[in-house]
Amino acid sequence: MKRYIDLTRTIVDEQAVYPGDDATSLKRSRNLSIDGFNNHRLQISMHSGTHIDGPMHMSDSPLYIDQMPLEKFVGSGVLLDVRGQNEILLREEYVDRIAERSIVLFWTGRDEIFGNREYFVENPFITEDFAKLLVEKKVKAVGFDSSSPDRYPYPVHGILFSNGVLIIENLTNLASLQGVVNFEVLTLPLKIHADSSIARVIAAVQENE
Repeated sequence: MKRYIDLTRTIVDEQAVYPGDDATSLKRSRNLSIDGFNNHRLQISMHSGTHIDGPMHMSDSPLYIDQMPLEKFVGSGVLLDVRGQNEILLREEYVDRIAERSIVLFWTGRDEIFGNREYFVENPFITEDFAKLLVEKKVKAVGFDSSSPDRYPYPVHGILFSNGVLIIENLTNLASLQGVVNFEVLTLPLKIHADSSIARVIAAVQENE
């Protein structure tokens, strides 16, 4: 038996977005009492809410996210508690903790201030050395409960994307994984012909843990 932990932000109308990105609109387009059925219409950027950045987002990769193999989106999880750190440094303990081909989640605690300008533009960032270790470990993806793994001019994006590492942004509820040793991360994008995609991200934990 497994239990499942949702790490995804709920999409709502006028959800906060990165400054300059397109607004999110979620409206009821049909009403049961009037039209005989209910329906909703969503207009959203692929970089709003919880989403996966594919390499095409900030590189010359020709791969759309729907063309990437499904195994890239599922893997054993590693949670790193980096709360309170502005510059997230590579620590010796991480070298052994990060397994090859895993999905590494960085618990910054920043999801508590989601929506503030500070959340989007003053995010913690990992060092280039850290990014290079992640590449050496052949990790499938890295995830953050913050807006980005780095800041302008986005060197970490370049390192990860050039090596096929996906970036998951705007996660939430990572605190629920505190103390969990073995878990699997499932981070599935829409089957959409785009550079990136909004996503539903969950962690699957063995019930006996």
